[in-house]
Amino acid sequence: MDSSNHKLMKISFHGASRCVTGSKHLLTLNNGKKILLDCGMFQGMGKETDALNRQWGFEPRDIDYLILSHAHIDHSGLIPRLVSDGFTGKIFCTPATMELTSVLLEDSAGIQEDEIKYVNKKRKVAGLPPLKPLYTTEEAHKAIDQFHAVDYNLWFKLEDGLELQYTDAGHIIGSAAVHLKINEGGSQRQLTFSGDVGRYRDAILKSPATFEQADFIILESTYGNSLHDLHNPTPDHLLEWIEKTCLKKKGKLIIPAFSVGRTQELLFALNQLELERRLPELDYFVDSPLSVHATQIVKKNPHDFNARIQKILEKDEDPFQFAGLQFVKTVDESKLLNFRNEPCVIISASGMADAGRVKHHISNNIENSRNSILMTGYCEPHSLGARLLSGKKEVNIYGVAHEVHAEVGSIRSMSAHGDYEDLSQFLSCQDPKAVKKLFLVHGEYEVQVDFRERLLRKGFMDIEIPELHQEIGLG
Repeated sequence: MDSSNHKLMKISFHGASRCVTGSKHLLTLNNGKKILLDCGMFQGMGKETDALNRQWGFEPRDIDYLILSHAHIDHSGLIPRLVSDGFTGKIFCTPATMELTSVLLEDSAGIQEDEIKYVNKKRKVAGLPPLKPLYTTEEAHKAIDQFHAVDYNLWFKLEDGLELQYTDAGHIIGSAAVHLKINEGGSQRQLTFSGDVGRYRDAILKSPATFEQADFIILESTYGNSLHDLHNPTPDHLLEWIEKTCLKKKGKLIIPAFSVGRTQELLFALNQLELERRLPELDYFVDSPLSVHATQIVKKNPHDFNARIQKILEKDEDPFQFAGLQFVKTVDESKLLNFRNEPCVIISASGMADAGRVKHHISNNIENSRNSILMTGYCEPHSLGARLLSGKKEVNIYGVAHEVHAEVGSIRSMSAHGDYEDLSQFLSCQDPKAVKKLFLVHGEYEVQVDFRERLLRKGFMDIEIPELHQEIGLG
């Protein structure tokens, strides 16, 4: 712990510290007011996951404001638990984030309730007492009552001496970088939290926006030491896998994809193939009620789309729809896909293959060499997706060992996170010498060490890589 003077503004890091999940950063002002930036759930951390999600490192009832950067569960997923543990303040976010988060939290609560039943069956056999879910559907609904929407680019007064502004982060619909203007003791300081930074050549969304000079910056670093593949466009790469799996091997192509962002990007790429008359005539299933709902919300927010999509919308009123696309809603419909022998493409959540219907599809199809599993984004090292990508010949799914005969691959061009060039461009509106401290969060430690060196060469002088629950004074 930092032993700085109590009157210093302080920040402590309670998630996304040297890992890429569980985003939670607590700002304590000189006057004692506490502002929580994000309230994300830890995901894909193996056996540690549940314990990490049950330990705050702070007292929820002491928080005055929660400011949410975007809807993804690793940034919003513990909000119902925060509320049930005593947080009574307002939760600020953009309008689209509010709409997306409400459906994501309801879905997450259902997953908590289902998974705890499975865990408690095993605990009962072992003679252990039952556990409660992290939160219930009812608690998720209750938390939404505390949400308050704030539009992009306006300075919104939280209280005297404290203002909030959101600027577009270009990561998913509604995603934002958070800017706080803090006036204390006659001096004004500005803190920026990047949330997750999108890409400057995103297929669908506008690029991240520039922002005013900050004194302190909290920056994500997921891909801080790598560049995305720009030479093999997503539609071409996708077509290669469809042709190889469905046309040549007559198998099923299983694509784990996050319901918000990644699923819509896949649908857009498949729509492009259809417009170019290259899309094979097959059945394409989106098997996730959440993805169906999220896609509807994305379609309602075309003002967040980039100029290229705006132009496409003049000719194609639905860039996420194409021949052969079917949305699977019920559990029974989902189960029927396991009995299909015809080749098809199944897009299903979650993106790390660690929960949801896609886990069942993988367990039912992984031992057949005709099939393929195509990962489309970052996977936590302990997640099922990461284990498959590492080349393991056997994986445990729901406690059952499965031999891996299906082909496993990934599309590296699809990440919604910026690479080191995008992150550098995000910072290019800043005078590095005017930034007193820059904190790297939301990244693996080795990646952050590399990225830190790159940023030092760009002129940033004081760069910290905080540990979990570390508290640091802001002079």
